[in-house]
Amino acid sequence: MKFDMGRAWRDAVAMINANREVMLVISGVFFFLPSLAFVLLIPEIQPPTSDNPEEVERLLLEFYSANSPYFIIMGVIQVVGLLAVLALLRDDRRPTVGDALKVGVTGVLPYIGTQLIVAFALALAIILLVALPAAAGIAAITVIFGAIAAAAFAYIMTRLSLTLPVISIEKVFNPLHIIRRAWNLTKGHALQLFLFFMLLFVAFMVISIVASLVTGIPAALLGDGATAQIISGVVSGLVSALGTMLFAAILAAVHRQLAGPSTGNLSQTFE
Repeated sequence: MKFDMGRAWRDAVAMINANREVMLVISGVFFFLPSLAFVLLIPEIQPPTSDNPEEVERLLLEFYSANSPYFIIMGVIQVVGLLAVLALLRDDRRPTVGDALKVGVTGVLPYIGTQLIVAFALALAIILLVALPAAAGIAAITVIFGAIAAAAFAYIMTRLSLTLPVISIEKVFNPLHIIRRAWNLTKGHALQLFLFFMLLFVAFMVISIVASLVTGIPAALLGDGATAQIISGVVSGLVSALGTMLFAAILAAVHRQLAGPSTGNLSQTFE
């Protein structure tokens, strides 16, 4: 079966329209508010005083080290929200919001375990393909292997793009089984999925830039005070929440197309 981008998009939009009230509530709590809090509570990275790469690296390291707890908390909250939204969209047994949130909370640790396994494997591959040739001073091989590593990274991330639906919809909680299931679902569809996700990413970036430009003018007129920061945070949070909500619906639609009926549909077939 060939993956149909147009069908996935139509299914995603239909899912959002059919569940817009509850999705707006969950998006507000799990996506909008964390993004707004991130903008308002976490200070911006201080601009470097020189073009020295070491100073830029030091500033980035200090910023992420100081704010790592906030990144972790926000990431966990958003994963719970994504898993809950996927459960609401694709489980035809019509779970309540409470049931969907239970799925989200239950799926956090399996998702983290899955990401750690993938991150370890990718880090090992990067060390072998890029870091070792770079340390040996072989520039040409480093560039070639760097390109190979980037292509492999994109391929692997595309093949494992359905880990969230596998956890939330299929209720698979063993990280190794999650990876195997997501890998099998996307077999033969990697190129189409990659192009689909890239088109969505580019569209999201364009919308984000336009939104920032439109709201940047009134925010600049208000100066650098709290009001301007709140306006920027609200717009950023809204764009992030809407984008995440659409992303969840896209994953649900892709999973429906590649995996078939949800658990609810399958159980109803044999009842």
